[in-house]
Amino acid sequence: MVVGGVESHLDEGGFGGNVSTYPYFEFNVPRNVTTAVGQTAFLHCRVEQLGDKAVSWIRKRDLHILTAGILTYTSDQRFQVIRPDKSDNWTLQIKFPQLRDSGVYECQVNTEPKMSLPFRLNVIESKARILGPTDLHVKAGSSVTLTCIINQGPHDLSTVFWYKGPDIIEVSTPHPNEAELSPRITIQSFWTDGLTSRLHISSAKLVDSGNYSCVPTIAAPASVNVHVINGEHPAAMQHGNKNTASLALSLHCTLVYSISVFIIKHIR
Repeated sequence: MVVGGVESHLDEGGFGGNVSTYPYFEFNVPRNVTTAVGQTAFLHCRVEQLGDKAVSWIRKRDLHILTAGILTYTSDQRFQVIRPDKSDNWTLQIKFPQLRDSGVYECQVNTEPKMSLPFRLNVIESKARILGPTDLHVKAGSSVTLTCIINQGPHDLSTVFWYKGPDIIEVSTPHPNEAELSPRITIQSFWTDGLTSRLHISSAKLVDSGNYSCVPTIAAPASVNVHVINGEHPAAMQHGNKNTASLALSLHCTLVYSISVFIIKHIR
C-alpha cells in the first residue's frame, strides 16, 4: 500500500489480521531538511507501535546501511542514530555534513514486506558578502560602516567574527577617564531575512587601513580592503588611476608640442 507517496506495507498474515498493532510512521515530521556545510544535521523518524521490529537508516544513492537499531554500520563516524530510552524517535545525526551528503535517506522498518519513509537532506554552502566595493577608500576622520550579510542556509546557530588581517577584532568598553566616552569601533549583529553584522569605525585613522574579514561560523568568509587616506577626497582616490593617466597624457602632448615649436623656430 502507498500512503502519501511513501511505501508502506501491511502483512496481515504475520500479525493475525490485527492491523492496530502494526508499526506505522508518524508523518508530522520535517522530511525536507536543509543545513549548511559543517552544521550538524538531524533527520527525525518516528515509528509508532514498533514492537519487536527494528529501525534502520539507509543512504538511498548507494543503498548503504548506515545504522540498524542503535548500532552504526558504517566506518564514517559522522553518522549516528539517536534514540532516547523507550522513545519512538529514531534520529539520524550527521556531523560536519558536506555537499556530497546531500540526497535521500530512508528510515526503514524490517517488516515483511519492509516499510520505508524517505527524507531529503540538502547541504548548501553559505557564503557571506560585504556590501559595497572590495576596495573602500575613506577620508581620515570620517566614519566607516562595513555590512556583512549571510542570507543562505539555516539562520539559527551562526555567529559572526570580524578580523583585521589575522587578528580578531575585540570590542572593548573605554575606561571612564578616557577622552572617548563611547568605543570607536562597534559591532552589531541581528536577524532579519538573514544574518547581518555591521562593523562601525567612527573617526577613522590611518592605522585603520587594512583587510577586514567577516567570518561566520557556518558560512564562507568575505573580506574588503579599507584605505584610510589623509587630505584627499575618497572619490579622487577611487578614480585616481584614470585621472593620473589623463594628466600624464596631457603633459606628454604639451611637451611634444613645445619641443616641435622649438625645433621649427631654430630650423628657420
